[in-house]
Amino acid sequence: MSYAEIDGRQVWYERHGGGRPLVLLHGGFGSTEMFGPLRPALAARRQVVAVDLQGHGRTPDVDRPLRYESLADDVAALAAHLDLAEVDVLGYSLGGGVALRAAIQHPGLVGRLVVVSAPCRRQGWYPEVLAAMSGHDEAAGERMRGTPTHQRYARVAPRPGDWPRLWAKSGELLRREYDWSAEVAALTVPTLLVFADADSVTTRHMVEFFGLLGGGHRDAGWDGSDRPAARLAVLPGLTHHDILASPALPAAVLPFLTHPTHPPG
Repeated sequence: MSYAEIDGRQVWYERHGGGRPLVLLHGGFGSTEMFGPLRPALAARRQVVAVDLQGHGRTPDVDRPLRYESLADDVAALAAHLDLAEVDVLGYSLGGGVALRAAIQHPGLVGRLVVVSAPCRRQGWYPEVLAAMSGHDEAAGERMRGTPTHQRYARVAPRPGDWPRLWAKSGELLRREYDWSAEVAALTVPTLLVFADADSVTTRHMVEFFGLLGGGHRDAGWDGSDRPAARLAVLPGLTHHDILASPALPAAVLPFLTHPTHPPG
């Protein structure tokens, strides 16, 4: 557990386990602690590198807007700092968008990609979720003081007083329109999409996202030879907020990370 200095900025990361590196990227207002329930199962098979994104957890904020693109560049810079030529990446929610941008912007870096509960365009969220995101500002952050999320932040943040600022910068990010469909359709990295069956992302978009990656267009054939490299997992009985704590998540992720993406022959 340490800080890496990247372009004069401090980025917190943790390493667990051994073997091929797997970078974990947390959700909004979270930190590496979000992966506490998931990490032991992953670290038993992989070298896990969990990262606190800008302004989150132990990584201090800097005078720069929050953007998926710049956060993805931070991930690539951290990998270079750690002398990791290729990594697999798993991102959840906000981190899922960052992971997707890392694969788009740094195609030689990402070997396999896992996107958990995140869309590839802003309108993939349910309307009520978009409405809630649009209300993220400093006042909303003040109202969230004392919640478990704020308490976790306050325990580890280098400047706990930045809490309202994180809400303001996050809201500005989440109100921005984006549609990465064309870039997703051009990806060649093997990708697993994981959603809850009662997620904050619409079921329609889950299928759309999978289709952009080449999935769902044809029968795989009796031997699976026409199966796409992309995978889609919709985990039952879960929501956007409890999917990381479910044992169903590593059960879906580990086979994708360790098995061939196409059948032999």
